[in-house]
Amino acid sequence: MNPNPENSPVTTELDASDGALFSRRSAIKRVALLVGATLSPALLDGIARAQSAGGAPARPLNLSAAQFAIVDAIAERILPRTDTPGARDVQVPQFIDVMFGAYMTAAEKKTWSEGISDLEARSQRVQRKGFVQLTEGQQEALLKAVAVESQPKERTFFHQVRDLTLIGYFTSEPVGRNVTQFDPIPGRFDACLPLSEVGNRSWTR
Repeated sequence: MNPNPENSPVTTELDASDGALFSRRSAIKRVALLVGATLSPALLDGIARAQSAGGAPARPLNLSAAQFAIVDAIAERILPRTDTPGARDVQVPQFIDVMFGAYMTAAEKKTWSEGISDLEARSQRVQRKGFVQLTEGQQEALLKAVAVESQPKERTFFHQVRDLTLIGYFTSEPVGRNVTQFDPIPGRFDACLPLSEVGNRSWTR
């Protein structure tokens, strides 16, 4: 992992808000436990800083346009829009793009590049189309096949994209504010209070 994530260009402007990252790291640890993800201290720091950056760019800064389109489609299939926002709605693909560029090691980037290429090759071989051109059902079927193959292995591309999608989603400001309503430092316990009476506060604000 990058031993000095503070030196990354995407984190330079975050120095003034470093104190606010503590509660984010604590909440991210809780989310990681819930989704079964394993995070190193450097990656944990990167996630907190990537979410703090906000203001996602209009185009990917680190992944190629083709890679980003595939990651975007994967994230949306993992967490599609229902009565709550989907991964795309809360800019999870942009979050992953930041993580790829600033906080992944060369070996991890290689895993991601090879994993994206393999998924695209499978799609072309099975459906004669690129992954982003497939129907949602076809994308889900292909991802399920990759997931099954990944089960006996560790830290594959599928494991990593799944973990970052879930963590990026549940630590995003819109989800924290409007869906989970998570408060990492609760006050006095009062049972059965409507959330509207306690301000709907969340750590992601």
